[in-house]
Amino acid sequence: MQTVDTTTATRVSAGASGRPEELALGRYRLIRRLGAGAFGVVWLAHDEQLDRVVAVKRIEVHDEHVAARAEREALAAARLSHPAIVALHEARRDADAVYLVSELVRGQTLGDLCAAGALSDRDVLRIGAALCDGLEHAHARGVVHRDVKPANIIIPERPAGEAGLAKLTDFGVASIAGDDALTRTGDVVGTLAYMAPEQAEGRETDGQADLYALGLVLYEALTGINPVRAPGAAATARRVGVRLPPLLRLRPDLPRALGAALDRAVPPHPDDRGMLEDLREALDASLETADTRVGPVSGPALELSDGGDFVPHGPRPLAPADERRRRHEAAPEDRAAVRPGGRLAERLLAAAAAAGLCGGALSLLPAAAEPPPGGSLIGAAAAAAAVLVLPRVGWLLMITALATWCTQAGLPGVAVLLAAVALPTVLLLPRDGVLWSAPVLAPVLGLAGLALAWPAAAGQVRRALPRAALGGLGLWWLALAEALARPRLLLGDVPGTPRPHVWEGSAGHAVSDVLVPLLSHGVVLLALVWAAAAWALPYLVRGRRVLVDAVLVTAWAAALAAATASVAAGLPWAGGTPAVRGLVLGAVAAACLALIAAAARAQPRF
Repeated sequence: MQTVDTTTATRVSAGASGRPEELALGRYRLIRRLGAGAFGVVWLAHDEQLDRVVAVKRIEVHDEHVAARAEREALAAARLSHPAIVALHEARRDADAVYLVSELVRGQTLGDLCAAGALSDRDVLRIGAALCDGLEHAHARGVVHRDVKPANIIIPERPAGEAGLAKLTDFGVASIAGDDALTRTGDVVGTLAYMAPEQAEGRETDGQADLYALGLVLYEALTGINPVRAPGAAATARRVGVRLPPLLRLRPDLPRALGAALDRAVPPHPDDRGMLEDLREALDASLETADTRVGPVSGPALELSDGGDFVPHGPRPLAPADERRRRHEAAPEDRAAVRPGGRLAERLLAAAAAAGLCGGALSLLPAAAEPPPGGSLIGAAAAAAAVLVLPRVGWLLMITALATWCTQAGLPGVAVLLAAVALPTVLLLPRDGVLWSAPVLAPVLGLAGLALAWPAAAGQVRRALPRAALGGLGLWWLALAEALARPRLLLGDVPGTPRPHVWEGSAGHAVSDVLVPLLSHGVVLLALVWAAAAWALPYLVRGRRVLVDAVLVTAWAAALAAATASVAAGLPWAGGTPAVRGLVLGAVAAACLALIAAAARAQPRF
């Protein structure tokens, strides 16, 4: 079996791979060499035609194997356009070499940052989420990277949003669907210490090999060790395919769900692994509680026992949490390489939604409970500040304050409806405090006759369960808003629901006159329809091709409208079937919103 381990870099002299100030391909002025490896030299260059700084990789063509690798890298990169993947501008060849011209990413590799202790746990999780997105994009276009490792992951100094927190580079050994194999059967390309077992055995690989490598990269970033790497290639090869120690054995302070997801990404057999989406959801779910302190982590040295298990060797160093604490006390927080800008943006949106919810609730109160002049504005500002600082605690304090105000004003029935808003929201989204105010958008859309667009908005949430929960909660909030303010937002009054002045003064009447009719007349069934629509949307509309997305989103919106109308027709409404307000207009708005969001997430292709 022939093995090409790209860990071993061969330095190439500047004279053999270009000279400073040389004009490559008649337009790229080579300024200085950035790095060199076994398959080429990367130069910082200036594009004389477009007046921009680029990276030029010069690959000297000594034999057909090198030429095939260079062509493979160009073909793979040309298929891809994603913030988490280094963009290829041009690929050309002259008599001596192949030139790959790509965007210049100023930053450091993930390996360098981990070695320097410049990342926190939260940084690692956010980087992992961006890489999941980039690999999903590549796999959807038939490209399997096959060499995911810290040295091929660049962390930009100034990332362009959460999607660009990390950039995957070097697709030189990628496999491309529909093309001939890059290597002969039994050949191995990649880096042994990060290689999936099936890849190391020379078998066909798919996206599961990249999932394994990414899982191992994150495992190493969180624990400080790569259990597969050993002194020497032969010893490393013996460890490939051995089941890794559970993540929580080395980092018991990490969330259980995160440990389970990473352990599921790295089993030896590809059929036992999960999916990139599973890993992405676990990374997202663990962000809020992830440690923000920077510093290196170091697990125990591991040896492979005769029984094929990893066992600690030698004295155990500082536990990762203790080491992080020590480093945190000695270094300022601004050493983190990845700034929490994305989390701040989420909190700002949550604060704005909470302000709207609080101000709207206060403005809808009867005259007896109206706050003094300017009170609604003050309340909204206080709610926004509380949610901005502590999303979950601040939101609960806001709801509690509103319910207390209503009770003291002689409106315990309204307080019951506020509790009916809060309880399912907290139960269905226990860890997603930044989303707790989001369903208020459903009644707002209902005022414009566009309530049916809410499932499309909820469908933009990354994780499956939270977006389904948001879809259903939007319908529930909308129904409660109709009962409280009596506007016709979607279906209108539920039969048997009296005017607010009848029940707002009694908690018992609020339950019997509002909540019981809502639950007994099938509103929950309609909420399930909207939840299913929000859950299914990202699986159908993926931003790959505009025409395909347009067809699928039209079918999705039509199905949503038909299901909503069908369920409404079956509701036991007095006087016949309730008319759904804005059924067609809302479906059109939902389709447009879904298409615009898909186009914003990825570069579409016709």
